Amino acid sequence: MRGTFQGSLTALPTPFRGGELDFRRFADLIERQIAAGTDGLVVAGTTGEAATLSPTERRSLFTYAVGVTRRRVPLLAGVGTNATRSTLELALCARDAGADGCLVVTPYYNRPSQAGLAHHFETVARHARLPVVLYNVPSRTSVALAPETTLALAERLPNVVAIKEATTPERVAELALHDTIDVLCGDDAWIADGMHAGARGVIGVVANLLPESVAALVRACRAGDEQRAAARVEEQAPLVRALFLESNPAPLKHALALLGLAEEELRSPLVPVAVETGRRIEEALMQARLLL
Repeated sequence: MRGTFQGSLTALPTPFRGGELDFRRFADLIERQIAAGTDGLVVAGTTGEAATLSPTERRSLFTYAVGVTRRRVPLLAGVGTNATRSTLELALCARDAGADGCLVVTPYYNRPSQAGLAHHFETVARHARLPVVLYNVPSRTSVALAPETTLALAERLPNVVAIKEATTPERVAELALHDTIDVLCGDDAWIADGMHAGARGVIGVVANLLPESVAALVRACRAGDEQRAAARVEEQAPLVRALFLESNPAPLKHALALLGLAEEELRSPLVPVAVETGRRIEEALMQARLLL
């Protein structure tokens, strides 16, 4: 099952209108990504404000996204919560909906030990019977998945196929060295460095705005075309900086609203970006020639 989730995978936002899921906008975002050559999609991850979605809303997003994509690209369903039971329930929903795999973040707030993390992921993998992509993002969860735990899970469980690593390129290199699990960059700021360190692709945010560019960057890195890769990094840099001035996905939703692609509506406790942040996002969009 390894190899399914490679290349440029876009972490989609969840559009809202009047507090409800906006499926029309959601479908438009999916179609835009597929038309641009994106290699895969992630639904209900961090960028999708998963922590604010109800289980029913997540199930609806999984089912709807599967229907829209129609197997044209792999679809990862974000099923992570801070409890093993609810994570497994969502993983089963993702499987039943027809998702190609599930993205499982380390359980936040509880701060489990490595043994607890291993038990969590193993429970989900064994019972969901769906390809699992681990997600290590200690800046958000306050717990880090150790490399030895990651490798042990991949060696023991054939359906633990990849990890979204959002720490450093050095950690990517450490994991990739063993060739036991596919490693994906989890930070738009170091896609090229991560690819050079052995990553197979990226799960990113800036691809929502520059899908062709991010896909081209990943392909250039794979081909060893340093000049082309450097040009893509330079092209993306202003937007990468702007999109993380405040907590993701607030800046992204502001950018999408400026482009007429989605409403700037977030779930509390997230709120729209500050005026100065909005100005800098607008400047970055103009620099990228997305906004005139």
